[in-house]
Amino acid sequence: MAQVQLNNIGKTYPNGFEALHPTSFAIEEGEFTVLVGPSGCGKSTLLRMVAGLEEITSGELQIAGRVVNDADPADRDIAMVFQNYALYPHMTVRKNIGYGLKNRGTPKDVIAQKVVEAANLLNLDDYLDRKPSQLSGGQRQRVAMGRAIVRDPALFLFDEPLSNLDAKLRNQMRIEIKALQRRLGVTSIYVTHDQVEAMTMADRIIVMNAGRIEQIGSPAEVYHNPASTFVASFMGAPPMNLMPAIGVDGQIMLGEQTLGPAQHQGPVTAGIRPEDFILDPAGPLSFDIQIIEELGAHRLLHGTLGSETVTVHVNNDVVAAPGAQRLSVKPGAICLFDATSGKRL
Repeated sequence: MAQVQLNNIGKTYPNGFEALHPTSFAIEEGEFTVLVGPSGCGKSTLLRMVAGLEEITSGELQIAGRVVNDADPADRDIAMVFQNYALYPHMTVRKNIGYGLKNRGTPKDVIAQKVVEAANLLNLDDYLDRKPSQLSGGQRQRVAMGRAIVRDPALFLFDEPLSNLDAKLRNQMRIEIKALQRRLGVTSIYVTHDQVEAMTMADRIIVMNAGRIEQIGSPAEVYHNPASTFVASFMGAPPMNLMPAIGVDGQIMLGEQTLGPAQHQGPVTAGIRPEDFILDPAGPLSFDIQIIEELGAHRLLHGTLGSETVTVHVNNDVVAAPGAQRLSVKPGAICLFDATSGKRL
């Protein structure tokens, strides 16, 4: 295991484009940290800088207390799992898993033992003599993970490893990866654009946007206490409802309707999670339901609150029909953001 420390790490390309603004944070030993954000936000660039595949143009990177800015990838004690598996098609699973060890000159008996141990850990025992073309996508990803595991690295790096899998297999594999990481206790950095993966897998989430870190926190912190309107809208499915409002005499007003109490005067952006609305015949808010989306255990009600389009999440036993309804908001559930900067107030 290893701690990873980034001290004002930045990346600027020769053409002047700043892909990663200087940033500092630490990843503790054994921690599973997920970098999440939209395409082009800098998360893969940051991962590649940690891996040594991308030059660091400013700042200092430490892995296990050692500065590695100029160290070759092979000298950083890391193992990386890519989204395209990067398997050799002409080699068996056994040879693919052991290939890195063979290149290092590891004795054959040690390679054989480590390959068997990794295969057992990943339920690949029955596939060791097959070629990658004979495997499913999930099995190929396990082989790629096995190749990383046998190296006994101090740090695992995952670059969107599940993006090529179908939805059902992604769900299964993210559980397997998280369980495997916990069992091995290896410090891990995982990159994804999928906020569901981030929420379900991470010990800590780092939300990135346009080359900057928007927020670092546990999944619960990032979800319930977003630091900006970007985080509020990116994390959550469906995302937080964001509405222009105004603070007047201790109340947050949406047009002529009162959302709830808040000690703020003037224009704000009010954020309310869909599940924090309550269908309430005595509620203060007038909600016009236009579309009901049935999702099995729950349903989403899409409609308007004054001039704003909002989504309300309710359980499937809540009676709802298109048309006018009344809403209330759970106490303390309103997040307020600066109307100009979008930062949390």
